[in-house]
Amino acid sequence: MSQTTPSPRVCRDCDGFATATITTGLPAADGTRATLRVHCPTCRGLGRTVPAALVRAGK
Repeated sequence: MSQTTPSPRVCRDCDGFATATITTGLPAADGTRATLRVHCPTCRGLGRTVPAALVRAGK
């Protein structure tokens, strides 16, 4: 029998795309644009969630 690897638990809020880079529209001194990195508040930028049992246990 073949073994299957369990699929990772993907964050339901960001679908695994945990970090977004947003341009502010303001040019920097060298001509590039200033950007901000924003992380998903649910998974804190990991893109996956931890099992509920670990959260309840405080681990």
